[in-house]
Amino acid sequence: MNIKQSRKIVICILGVLTTIFTLSSCNRSQSGNELQGNSPEVSVVTLQPERISIITELPGRTSPYLIAEVRPQVSGIIQKRFFVEGSDIKAGDQLYQIDPATYEATYSAAKAALARSEANVISIRNRVERYKELVAMNAVSQQEFDDATAALKQAEADIQVNKAATETARINLNYTRVTAPITGRIGKSNVTVGALVTANQPSPLAVIQQLDPIYVDATQSSANLLELKRHIAAGRIKGDGPNQTRVRLILEDGTPYPLEGTLKFSDVTVDASTGSFIQRMIFPNPKYTLLPGMYARALIQEGVAENAILVPQQAVSRDPKGNPLVLTVDASGKVEQRMITVSRAIGNKWNVASGLEQGDKVIVEGIQRVRPGMAVKVVPFDSTQKDSAETGKNANPPEKTTPPPEKAK
Repeated sequence: MNIKQSRKIVICILGVLTTIFTLSSCNRSQSGNELQGNSPEVSVVTLQPERISIITELPGRTSPYLIAEVRPQVSGIIQKRFFVEGSDIKAGDQLYQIDPATYEATYSAAKAALARSEANVISIRNRVERYKELVAMNAVSQQEFDDATAALKQAEADIQVNKAATETARINLNYTRVTAPITGRIGKSNVTVGALVTANQPSPLAVIQQLDPIYVDATQSSANLLELKRHIAAGRIKGDGPNQTRVRLILEDGTPYPLEGTLKFSDVTVDASTGSFIQRMIFPNPKYTLLPGMYARALIQEGVAENAILVPQQAVSRDPKGNPLVLTVDASGKVEQRMITVSRAIGNKWNVASGLEQGDKVIVEGIQRVRPGMAVKVVPFDSTQKDSAETGKNANPPEKTTPPPEKAK
């Protein structure tokens, strides 16, 4: 190898090393620029206390305001039915007619026995009046007078017995007309014409239910009630006066019931098997929208929180143990992790019981791009813009119009 060839090799090696050094310097300067000027951008919401209504949603079932099982009070054959199944009836309307023949005969016999005893007592009373004068003159013995007086009292007692028998026969005769005890809507008939029914039988002839108004019986956990009482005692929640008795209803298909109800009472006993108690509400039901046995969700306003801290639900995540946490931005612009305690959901937000204060900046969007201790660029979170964007996504896209083909020249 001569000197010229060696010089060429050295020059090539120096050129390669210079190129490598230049490229590494560019990469380092580009990384430094990214660290200095391209911090991740996050959307934050600045927390402010709000006044909210504490509303508890409870599952419940509807039940009739009044219910009456119609049973016969005398035995006999059903001669006629007077109502249409599923119709509205009024108290006192006749529902069935039981064969009254035997009861009419019994009533007539009781009236005849009463008339006989009333006729018999007249002669005995007159005899006593005569004996009273004769015994004073010793015309009759005292024993005869005493016997006549006793016979009079016995005859008067017979009158009372026959009056009671006559009244019983009259009542039984009236019971052959089976009438509605309450006003409401009657269901299907369990017997037909010609069926034999017995007095006070276990199965009802029909069932009448008053549906306007109607009850809603909801179950509430006793633990939730104790928690609410603790918040009220601590001053975090205040009573809302008359509004606490107002109740709204969500039907089983998710639609709200248009009429507002009233909380009647809370049961005084907790069910040992479920740890819950019954809260009974009453709702107007003029159109019979609510039927007995329907599932519904009751919204009960239990109080008002004057200075509640609310955080969007999308800003709250959980650690491996399930504890809720949020990422905040401190005064120096760095990310900080906060463990929080949430009490209940208010719409699309969480009501924070502890861990956050007024003025804290909570990261809502961009959580995946940051970690605690990282410097970030902060922009306000615009919930209205997000809602409108989601609405736009759900809207139908505009139809594309195809231009007419050009005419051949």
